[in-house]
Amino acid sequence: MIRWGIVGAGKIAHTFSKDLALVDDGRLTAVASRSFDKAREFADEYSAEHAFGSYEDLFKSGTVDVVYIATPHTGHADLAIQAMEAGIHVLCEKPLGVNKTEVVAMLAAAKKNGVFLMEALWTRFNPTIKAVKELVNSGEIGEVGHLYSDFAFYALDRDVNGRLLNPALAGGSLLDIGIYPIFLSYLLLGMPKNILANVKFHETGVEKQCSMIFDYPNADAMLYSSLTTTCEMRSTISGSEGTIYINPRWHEATSYTLVKGDNEKTIEVPKLGKGYTHEIEEVQQCLINNKLESDLWSHQNSLDLITLMDTVRTQTGIVFPFEE
Repeated sequence: MIRWGIVGAGKIAHTFSKDLALVDDGRLTAVASRSFDKAREFADEYSAEHAFGSYEDLFKSGTVDVVYIATPHTGHADLAIQAMEAGIHVLCEKPLGVNKTEVVAMLAAAKKNGVFLMEALWTRFNPTIKAVKELVNSGEIGEVGHLYSDFAFYALDRDVNGRLLNPALAGGSLLDIGIYPIFLSYLLLGMPKNILANVKFHETGVEKQCSMIFDYPNADAMLYSSLTTTCEMRSTISGSEGTIYINPRWHEATSYTLVKGDNEKTIEVPKLGKGYTHEIEEVQQCLINNKLESDLWSHQNSLDLITLMDTVRTQTGIVFPFEE
């Protein structure tokens, strides 16, 4: 039985814990928050034995084999490295780090300490996404010429000190949700040869809307993220012989639609729980097999992804106060 710890007791940690309860061979044994009362309440809700009022106390406790880091982006690198220095395996919420410098340091810490590290890009393990990738790779829709993907919701009414609108917490749409369309383009088409990007900034200083074109030798990808509007969140992959639609909301999809000529069919692909179950199962299989990284979402994949996001940031002038 693999012992899991939760680092950070926010909303996403609750979702993760509910899905962890659906998975065999793993259980939640410890929770850490900056507030002991919050950690204890969380631990009691999910029947975890241990609660800690600091992250460091959890890392030193010997109560876990692997931790899920669910803090805002700015805490990822430091907390993951602390955990790995303590010999603990790490599943870290996306983005793995705020920038490439952080990700490189995290990968170095994983190698130095001989522990498992994976970015919690849960969409990579979604059964629908895996099925779509297999279809594209098999040539079912011919040569892909165009991809469209977006992720948007209205958030300008949120607390300006919260993680989405606060530049000190690496806020904005790109790292939080723009990462999903970028990931899909990378997963299906690889690294682009050129990127063109444009952003709009919010009064707090964070980027609130980002439009991107990824240019490939024989294809292009049009990608969009925003905190200013909602969108359908249906992704399209168009090839020379057909089109695949990943149905809303595509990043957590349970179906896709394949269109070839006059034929159209929708294929349902069930998932377990909310869908975090599938990345949890991947981590556990890696640990059981003594693997230090996943074949489905490797260290190089995370390095490539942050390189793409850094490129967009450099082009558009997205800089956070702690980077200046």
